[in-house]
Amino acid sequence: MLSLLFVSCLEVLLAVAPVSRCCNRRRRHIISFLSKGIPMAKPALSQSQLLQFKIRLATPRLSRIGRAFWDLPNLSEIFPEYLYMLFSSMRATVPLMERARDRARELADSDPVAAELADYFAKHIGEEMHHDEWMLDDLEVLGFDRREILARLPPAEVAAMIGAQYYWIEHSHPISLLGCFAVLEGNPIATEELDRFLAHTTIPKEAVRTLYKHAEIDPHHRDDLNRLIDRLPLEPHHVELLGISALDVVHKLSIVIEAVVAKSQAQQVA
Repeated sequence: MLSLLFVSCLEVLLAVAPVSRCCNRRRRHIISFLSKGIPMAKPALSQSQLLQFKIRLATPRLSRIGRAFWDLPNLSEIFPEYLYMLFSSMRATVPLMERARDRARELADSDPVAAELADYFAKHIGEEMHHDEWMLDDLEVLGFDRREILARLPPAEVAAMIGAQYYWIEHSHPISLLGCFAVLEGNPIATEELDRFLAHTTIPKEAVRTLYKHAEIDPHHRDDLNRLIDRLPLEPHHVELLGISALDVVHKLSIVIEAVVAKSQAQQVA
């Protein structure tokens, strides 16, 4: 973010399983494999590497819709909607981490994983502070009024993604948020890619300052996250929640970008 919502994100893998009496069993095996990892006596990969492996297996749909977005003929016109979707997610990041920090502190006395998470979230809150304000500045460059942006009803697609994290933090374990961050910060865009993107649009560089800043800082956040995951004394239920959370974010991000693409296509028809 499960009611198996993330199954649709695995459509490529599930499509290869033939329809038969054993189809449900094959589906369960695939889901178990991706959420819990590869059973082996001595893992050849670290926990952070296993998590990224699961994420890569789940991204075909997201990659496909991402390419459709960047290939839109009216990309310059629809790009502000994309930035608004990012802003809607960013504005929830610090409050979400504050609840995860507080929940981790509640569990810390008897949970060594939660104890480390509390310190990590406390530090990372400071690192993520005001990033939503950066995005508001970028949208203002494109001519949008700050007050109107803040008054706009947040998109349901983003609310669903963030809401699932609140649920898992409250009713399972705050480690779910690391699965979310593994997706959002795990593969940061390079500044060179942003340069190439701007070269083919009419979007001013001043309107993507937040993306450029994240291109610089997210590799460091990714490395910090991976080191944390690898040193935590994870139990199987932690690993399972990490995987499910990451897969759900991939699934929900696909829906978010699909909504932007659909709006773009509707504008072209109109």
